[in-house]
Amino acid sequence: MIDIVLTLVFSIVMLLFMVFPAMKIVEWLEKRLTIRSTWHNPLLFVITLLLSLLIGLFLRFW
Repeated sequence: MIDIVLTLVFSIVMLLFMVFPAMKIVEWLEKRLTIRSTWHNPLLFVITLLLSLLIGLFLRFW
């Protein structure tokens, strides 16, 4: 249980720092694929969450 809590704490801190890489990833995806403009914000949100969770897991279990 403590592993989950610590991972989420690390992930919450990294949310602010992962917005810029997520914007770059979405921009790159829009260049490579045809993505409608209605999917821009949800895709940005999901990628930001995934990146922050990955960094949180990395920080917790390294």
